[in-house]
Amino acid sequence: MLFSSKGKHRRPSKAVRVATLAGVAGAAVAVPLMGATGASAATASEWDAVAQCEAGGNWSINTGNGYYGGLQFSSSTWAAYGGTAYASTADKASKAQQIAVAEKVLASQGKGAWPNCGVGLSAASTGSAPAAAPQKQERTEQPTTRSQERKAPAAPKQESKKTVETPAGKKVKKGDGEYKVKAGDTLSTIAEAHDTKGGWAKLFKLNKDIVEDADLIYPGQQLHLK
Repeated sequence: MLFSSKGKHRRPSKAVRVATLAGVAGAAVAVPLMGATGASAATASEWDAVAQCEAGGNWSINTGNGYYGGLQFSSSTWAAYGGTAYASTADKASKAQQIAVAEKVLASQGKGAWPNCGVGLSAASTGSAPAAAPQKQERTEQPTTRSQERKAPAAPKQESKKTVETPAGKKVKKGDGEYKVKAGDTLSTIAEAHDTKGGWAKLFKLNKDIVEDADLIYPGQQLHLK
């Protein structure tokens, strides 16, 4: 396996800690216990497949989309799982270093961290010790990898209110002019109050896209005055 130092990023198992406290000779006892309960991490070829899916196999990619490296880490996830110990962003770290961080993400979040590209990853074995939780969790609903962003449903677009409702319940165009019609207004009174050259006829011409009848304007409509 390409990456073999993942043990440095994982808390020692309970069995190892007990053996150490009991004063049993370190390496001779700890290694078999680790072998019995250690995580079954993803293989190098599996990570290569994820990188191929996420970034075309380019481990140094930075397209400016907010996700970096072969496994497309966001900056917050890279920092939360210790990646800044290697480089400021994943694209500046080596392949092995990116995999080191990815192993911790996999142990903590599972394959779902790469929902589109991580289906072939080996899951951690049942008896493995959990990865250390990030010291600081950012309160954000942003995906942690590019793959998650692609899977996340787009937020519904909030349409701006472009109509107003008449007293009769009919919807008419609102417009985007600088003057907002009030109850009792007419084109003539508005033109007079604002010294519009050309009077009501000029206002009607300026707002013919929203005013269908010069005698009918409605509160809430926004008219152009010039």
